Parts: sequence; structure tokens; C-alpha cells
Amino acid sequence: MSTSLSPTDAVVIGGARTPIGRAHRGSLIDVDPIDLAQTVMAAVVERTGIDPHELDDIVIAESLHGGGVIGRNAAIRLGWHDVPALADNRHCAAGLSAIQIAASSIKAGMDRAVLAGGTESLSSMPRLLRSIPFSAQDYQPWAPASHPETPDAPAFDMSITVGENTAREVGLSREELDGWALRSHHNAAHARDNGLFDDEIVPVTLPDGSLFTQDEHPRADTSAEKLANLKVIHPEIDGAVITAGNAAGVNDGAAATIVTSAEWAEAHGVAPVARLIAWASAGVAPARTGMAPTVAIPKALERAGMSVADIDLWEINEAFCSVPAAAVKVLGIDPEIVNPVGSGCGLGHPIACTGSRMVVTMINQLRQRNQSIGLVSMCAGGGMGSALILELL
Repeated sequence: MSTSLSPTDAVVIGGARTPIGRAHRGSLIDVDPIDLAQTVMAAVVERTGIDPHELDDIVIAESLHGGGVIGRNAAIRLGWHDVPALADNRHCAAGLSAIQIAASSIKAGMDRAVLAGGTESLSSMPRLLRSIPFSAQDYQPWAPASHPETPDAPAFDMSITVGENTAREVGLSREELDGWALRSHHNAAHARDNGLFDDEIVPVTLPDGSLFTQDEHPRADTSAEKLANLKVIHPEIDGAVITAGNAAGVNDGAAATIVTSAEWAEAHGVAPVARLIAWASAGVAPARTGMAPTVAIPKALERAGMSVADIDLWEINEAFCSVPAAAVKVLGIDPEIVNPVGSGCGLGHPIACTGSRMVVTMINQLRQRNQSIGLVSMCAGGGMGSALILELL
């Protein structure tokens, strides 16, 4: 074992993700989130060469599937009947929280090897009915709210609650946000077209037997002019800046990692690829949801004994481009080392998958760039944010 690792350090020994599909009209429209989870779970076990029956637990994030425990369902399909599973939901940060939950249990000495990730199929998201009051037996379409509805923070319109509110608080212009969007799409398309994602992607077998092998959300042909011509979502808001072009995509996908103790990895002859240094989540008022990374990031840095200057590479999810633009401005981060291969806007945002996908991509990017320390962060519905710092080994 490396002298830099202690036996109870939480390390990642491998990761995998599916290509990201466009929801409702893309390649994964008929692949449900259980199938997506099963694909990445099987792939990460195969890539690491471990015996899946030695896993202590599985944590698979699911945000809008409507209940159940997808990780356990997929484990049974794979024949891992002796491995339990847990579902977690922190909205957009659920996939990141899955890895944090696994790492926390390992550092506490409770678990030694946990498969952690997230899955989302917005294409096949269930539609729910509810009667309010129940005694009326009058069932109407219903969805669970991330927070209580208020005029300044609509529970079902994140373009205001996250996008517009964040831009207004920090003073971000339409041109700045469109610039982030253009860079995100071009960076993601360049990475895809030049094979920079190949090592992290596992193909998905589609119902017709064909293979889906590349991200389909990035728009290599987008331009500043095309983005500028898009109408704002809320023209009734004075100075509105949020459009479909500078918002995250609506997407399908899954990602998974295997997190173990350094001691377990050494005993099983597996070389860790990254050490999970520190992580933190934070809460803010729902109307400030997009600012939550500016709270979670300093919290994680403090726990790690680090500063902004210690981070080599960042991904701050583009739920709306105002989120990373605000974090960069508030925290003094060099924008040139943020989202170098795109993020939610250009690459896509399959909600419960994204946090885990960010970790898998960050490890891959640090390796390709011969860099050491990465930080991933994101906001999450209901006024939350999360961040995780990792070190390439």
C-alpha cells in the first residue's frame, strides 16, 4: 500500500458510465433506469475484476423513478442475491451523495467495499396520481415537490428558482451565460469526438440489439448567434437571462463506481485509482438553490485543509449556466479549469446519475491531464448543494 494511504482511506478502484442520451427523443428512450443501472453495475465489476459477492452494499441514486430500490432490483437480475442495496435521493446531487454515503461507511470502518452510483431515465419517468384530500377520491396528476412553493422559488420551475435567481444575485448577463453554454457544448463535443470519454463509457445494448456508444447531447454546431436567437423562458421577468440554450439538458444515463477501503483494495490486489479526500453538503433558502455550491465547496475545502488554489481541476454542474458562473465569480476560481469537457448544459444532466458521472469523468480527466486534485460540486433542488474532493493515485 502507498505510504500516502491509511488502511481506512476511502478509495475508488474503478468507475463506468453509459453514454448520455437525449430524453424522450434519443437513443435511450426505451431503456429503463433499472436496465441502465444493471449495465454500469456489471461493467464496473468486470473492469475491476472483483467478486461482486464480496460487496458489503450497493447505493444507487434515483431521483424521479417513483420509488423502489433500483440497486437491489439490478443486483438480483445480475445474480447478486447476497448483496443488499440502498436507494438515495438528494435530487440533482443524489449520485454524488451515493458515493459520499459509501465513503463515509468505509471510513467509519463499517463497510469495506461498496458499489455506488446513480441512474436516471427521464424518458420513462413515471406519471403519478394523487387525491387531495384523499377522502375525495379525486385523483389528479401529481409530483412530489422539492420544497414548499413560494413566489420567489417555484417548486416546479427551476429556471426561476435556480437559473434566474442565481444570475440576478451575482449580476450575470445573458451574454455571460450563453458564453458558458457555447463553451460547454464545444468542450463536450470535442471530448466526445476525440475519444476523451472512451475509457469511462460502457456501451448500452438497445432493444433492437444495436449498441449506443457515444454521448448524443453535445451540439458541436451551436454558435453564439444561435444561442442569442433563443427566447428567454420567462419574458415577463424584467432582465430575464435564462433560455433553453443556457440550461441543462433533459437526459437519460447511469454511472457507477466501486469504493473500498485502501486496506481491502491492497488485500485483493486491486490498485486504487483515486482517494476520496473530503466531502460536504449544504443547505440554503430554496430561492438561493443555485448558490448552494458556493457554500458546500468552502465547507469541503475546510474539511480537507485545502483552499481554492489547491484544486487542479473542477466540475461544477451546469443545472443552469448561472450556477458555475456564480461559483467562479464568488469563490475566485479560474474559469479555464472549470468544466473542461462540458457539464450539464453541453454533456447533459440525467439527474440522479450526474453526480456519479462527474466523479467518473473527473478521475479520467485528471489522468489524461497528468493532474492530481479534482473537485466536483453541484446544486440540488430544495436549496441544497454538495461537493467532493478527490486525489488521483
